[in-house]
Amino acid sequence: MPGRRRTWLSRATLAALAPLLLCTGCTVPIDAVAGITVTTDGRVAGAIMVCGHHIDGASAYVDGPGSAQEKTLGDWESKHPLHHGLTLWPLDAEEPAATPSWRTRTPLTPLRPHTAYTLYGWTRDNSWSAAEVTFTRTDLTRLSPGTIPYTKSTETADYLAAVPAAEFAAKTCEHM
Repeated sequence: MPGRRRTWLSRATLAALAPLLLCTGCTVPIDAVAGITVTTDGRVAGAIMVCGHHIDGASAYVDGPGSAQEKTLGDWESKHPLHHGLTLWPLDAEEPAATPSWRTRTPLTPLRPHTAYTLYGWTRDNSWSAAEVTFTRTDLTRLSPGTIPYTKSTETADYLAAVPAAEFAAKTCEHM
């Protein structure tokens, strides 16, 4: 009987651990890069450079007091999947008239001082995502129109890089 009990315990242990083992390293693959910019009239705009597959939308959020308390502050959906290339859209418009291919699902709430915001891109089926960019209201006041800050990753660190839109479109996919 002891042999059977060990077999049963081993199977039960394996069954309990299987979900953890299968999800080790689970994450949505990144195949695009999110950035943020300001327009010539000072409006905040999102930027997504799709490198290969597609992106369906973007969300802005702020972390709450506990890391599990994330709050969405803006949510936008492209009317058609975004494929390779750069897309810009205003974040502060109910319905972005300048970019009719975007639909505002949740209008961006006013940005507060001393608060870090994160913008990222996603797909409806969670098959792909865009690398996120984190910014503050102060970061936006220091931006010149046409400059796009984004999170640049190297083998040793991630850091915020700010480049002209043409460079963002030409270079961000090189290391994806």
